[in-house]
Amino acid sequence: MTRLATDDVKSISAELSEYDAELTAKTGYSLRGIACRAAGVQEDQIENRLQNILIAVIPINAGEGVITGFCDAVAGIVSHLGCKTFITRATDVAGLAEAFEKKADIIMLADDHRFIALHAATGQLIGNAAATGKGFVTGMHLMAGDLHKENVLVIGCGPVGCSATEELVAMRVSVSIYDITPACSIDMSEALKKTCHADIRSIKDLDRALQSHKFIIDASPATGIIQARHITAHTYISAPGVPLGLDQEARIKIGNRLLHDPLQIGVATMVISALKFHIQNIGNPF
Repeated sequence: MTRLATDDVKSISAELSEYDAELTAKTGYSLRGIACRAAGVQEDQIENRLQNILIAVIPINAGEGVITGFCDAVAGIVSHLGCKTFITRATDVAGLAEAFEKKADIIMLADDHRFIALHAATGQLIGNAAATGKGFVTGMHLMAGDLHKENVLVIGCGPVGCSATEELVAMRVSVSIYDITPACSIDMSEALKKTCHADIRSIKDLDRALQSHKFIIDASPATGIIQARHITAHTYISAPGVPLGLDQEARIKIGNRLLHDPLQIGVATMVISALKFHIQNIGNPF
């Protein structure tokens, strides 16, 4: 996963209500509403069930170690959605044991490479990259009104960009993809053409593509690649990439047609997807 910094996550929990209002103004849906749409769940059918799900968040010291504030931010998002949650006192393997001992239904943990939600009863994994791609495509679809029959540019061919592309193809949206390493976009295009039977264009000239596409998913970690000259009155950008790829002038120019956060939409989509899986595979315990 993208290595976040403390400054990226330290204020997330305190600002969730404000962020909900921002999302509702842009898309017509709250954070939980977007996650439900992304996961294919009816929000009114699960609203009273969320409180019966217990979610553990485990601090992991592997690699570069725990990002200060990360577990608090994840737990804050989970609580905001309406689930019961706790951060394990122990870390790593001891933390995993603690989560099982306290009978957590879903366990969330991340290292430098992966961020997952583990369904305790079955071992089913829901990855943050896949959930983030789906969540930000859903947010773009809601913000723009409708993406069907449009051409969307996806920047970045990593796990999030691949997930976003697959979600767009499933929505029957025409997709163009760009990566700073041309071979990556070509390989992803060819792979998805075989698995999804979709015509996906591999783009070599990012500057030209930015000027010719109204709808952009920025799943890259690059900074300043989207500038004010790329923004028109009809441009919409959904940006799961960290840090944000728009320069300051572009951010001002695009206004409320930008969807971006470092953690919230991805985590919310993970949680709701895990809840959907729980109901489907364990039955309705509510």
